[in-house]
Amino acid sequence: MSELIKIVEKEYQETRSKYPDFNPGDTVVVAYNIKEGNKERIQNFQGTVIQRKNKGSNGESFTVRKVSSGVGVERVFPILSPNIESIQVLRRGKVRRSKLFYLRGRQGKSARIKEKLK
Repeated sequence: MSELIKIVEKEYQETRSKYPDFNPGDTVVVAYNIKEGNKERIQNFQGTVIQRKNKGSNGESFTVRKVSSGVGVERVFPILSPNIESIQVLRRGKVRRSKLFYLRGRQGKSARIKEKLK
């Protein structure tokens, strides 16, 4: 039984390694496969990562938030989902906490995150 767990862990580790390293506060573009009836298309979801849950485990997920037409939209992506085509990091954010739920109550300039300088 433990051999099977090791094989699955190794496979999931390879899947996780194909994505770049990103943290809360980073602006990312997630290319996600959408199935509508018998058609498939790739939809890009660009926004700020506000949390990563269970980082490094098989149940890992991350939440991305964007503001669309003045309305905040959040989406939770499981990191091991076969529907994720790619994750691209556009900006690295400079934040001091791992969960950025305070962004939900902010609008405009106060909702901005400073960019991390190397």
